Amino acid sequence: MGWLGKMVGGTIGFALGGPIGAVAGAAFGHTFDKKETIYLSEQHTHERLSTDEEAQLTFFVAAFSMLAKIAKADGAVSDKEIASIEEFMTRDLNLNAESRNSAINIFRQALNSNDRFDAFAVQFYTAFRNQPRIIELMMDILLRVSAADGTISDREEVLLMTAARTFNFSDSNYAMLKSRYVKEVNRFYAVLDCKETATNEEIKKQYRKMVSEYHPDKIEAKGLPEEFVKFATDKFREIQEAYDAIKKERGI
Repeated sequence: MGWLGKMVGGTIGFALGGPIGAVAGAAFGHTFDKKETIYLSEQHTHERLSTDEEAQLTFFVAAFSMLAKIAKADGAVSDKEIASIEEFMTRDLNLNAESRNSAINIFRQALNSNDRFDAFAVQFYTAFRNQPRIIELMMDILLRVSAADGTISDREEVLLMTAARTFNFSDSNYAMLKSRYVKEVNRFYAVLDCKETATNEEIKKQYRKMVSEYHPDKIEAKGLPEEFVKFATDKFREIQEAYDAIKKERGI
């Protein structure tokens, strides 16, 4: 995560603006101009993040900002919610100590931010609206952490549905994604994003499509932080395992 060292060292400038830019600026100790659109380091260097690095920063800050808002949805942040986010950082993302501290700092800044959950969701969607698998990955992250304690509260559900609407997720796609973590339909079909009534050929076609779109090389080429590439790689493996289970069940 090359951009992180630059942020921590305060040796760069970045142009994000909005709630994501404000949280990033506060988390990394940067200042911003009166228009709140261009953020500069204290050294006022002319070096800037590359387009890919800004995309990585946007994804990283948006993820932990939205998680903060969901964790706070029921009032105070519970020990279980903190534990689930820490587990997500260490087990799913394999964040090193520096990255983990940065994620925690972003999380805390977002908790105290006056901006609403939907403001972060809208800015994130604006940046990644042409990358549907990245959008789905974010939705997956939000659902996974929300359901970490075995249930999704009504207030968490409201925010998750807000994200789904903002991300242009249909009700059926949201239900399928949610079922990966809350038992409602066959999990293996949910992973492949298809119905249990789908034909063998439809399932094969969907499997080939998702394997292609979630291939680690393609995800990495989209400029995500390496930790999130690892998370996507796990989803790639999950897709393969789901397809194997369905093949066995159907005798394909």
